[in-house]
Amino acid sequence: MNKDQLIQQTKGKLDAATEHFRQEIGKIRTGRAHPGMLDNVTVEAYGQSMPLKAVASIVTPEPQLLQVTPFDPSNLQAISDAISKDESLGLNPADDGRVVRIQIPPLTEETRQAMVKVLHQKLEDCMIAGRNARHEAMRAADQAEKDKDIGKDERFGLEKQIDDLLAKQKTDAEVLAKTKEQEILTV
Repeated sequence: MNKDQLIQQTKGKLDAATEHFRQEIGKIRTGRAHPGMLDNVTVEAYGQSMPLKAVASIVTPEPQLLQVTPFDPSNLQAISDAISKDESLGLNPADDGRVVRIQIPPLTEETRQAMVKVLHQKLEDCMIAGRNARHEAMRAADQAEKDKDIGKDERFGLEKQIDDLLAKQKTDAEVLAKTKEQEILTV
């Protein structure tokens, strides 16, 4: 077992967990419109299911408004239907024959608190992924010591490096969560 390889592998897993967390919190509503809100919407177009981004452009002309412009006007109704059917969004699109406009309703205090709970759950999922990566690395370090690939001192040094990586990942994720929580709670 190569120590540098183990460190890089663990760092990669921790970075992937943080990046996944960043993507997940990007989907949480903050009361302001942003194109990422529609990332999970799929549209039935051309006889197959396609992501909304593949059939339309999404812009935010105003803080509380999303505007979806289909590349092919014949997909307008399918886009409108796909957005209204996505219950996790809870949005009501309106189309004028050329574009779909979606008014983003302001969040109530109760909804904001629910969003913060979702945020904290996603943060905990990120932390769990980090701890799992740490446990895998620690097991590999223990096994390497048992196999006489590394000595006891090297294993302790390796464990310290792994713990430092985990602490950095935890700090990064908490900063992201704190920033997103501020966005959610700002009226």
